[in-house]
Amino acid sequence: MSGEARDWVWEHSSSRGTARLVLLSIADRVADEQCIAWASLTSLAERANASRSTVRDAIDRLLAGGELEQLDDLTGPQRSTVYRMPLAARAAAEATSEQDADDAAASADEPEADAMLRVSALRRYGIRPREVPESSTPDRKPARPKSGPPQRKPGPRRTGLRHAGVPVTGPQNRREPKVNRRYSSSGAALTPVSEWQVDPDTHVWARRQGHLDRLGEEGLHAADAKWRVHRADWKPRSTAAWAADWRSWIAREHAPGRPKLYALPGNDLAQPGGMTRAEAHTAALLAAVDEPTGTE
Repeated sequence: MSGEARDWVWEHSSSRGTARLVLLSIADRVADEQCIAWASLTSLAERANASRSTVRDAIDRLLAGGELEQLDDLTGPQRSTVYRMPLAARAAAEATSEQDADDAAASADEPEADAMLRVSALRRYGIRPREVPESSTPDRKPARPKSGPPQRKPGPRRTGLRHAGVPVTGPQNRREPKVNRRYSSSGAALTPVSEWQVDPDTHVWARRQGHLDRLGEEGLHAADAKWRVHRADWKPRSTAAWAADWRSWIAREHAPGRPKLYALPGNDLAQPGGMTRAEAHTAALLAAVDEPTGTE
């Protein structure tokens, strides 16, 4: 019977586009002359190669045009929707009028009643009456008080972590610590001067600025040690602040061959040779004055 239903769609249906493909898909499932078939929205979308919303709009157009009926009192396999093609069923009934005019007139005048009377014949195709609940009156929810705060539904209880191996609190993507206790998540941690180390960027700066050539490796290490002694009593600072202060110190540091005018804090003011600090300063000034300038 599906062949006659498809022929009716090709020859007599006024549907177009996706609606025509949907109607052909339903006609392909028709089992007998009642032109009743079941189909799910997903299967129709796959056959028509269209989206579910497009197929739903096409079914609405077919229902409005009278070429398709949706039988809500019947259900198909897996609770699929049952459809009927009334115009195709009437054409099939008229085709049988040549053999029995009385039966054809009865089926043409009352097609819906005939279809409902022969529901038992559709059980072999998985179509059956829809089960109706015993209580037709829906349960009503108790009325809420007119006044008072709105009631909120309690949130669902969590039975466990959503992802295994993730801590309950704390950062989840914390990387391994780098130089000077700096992390990718926060670089503003305070560090004492004893734990601050010269990072690669600062070392490159000293080489590019010529301080490494001017002081040498030993002179640079000596200047670093002297800077740490002077900063030992300072409060912890950020790594960026220590780096800036260290660069400023190295830029002002004299080469090892020049006289030292300042003593380290905590050392004795007396210089080697029995000179005091004032005498050492005077000797350094006199040495600078005695140096030839080339204009003598």
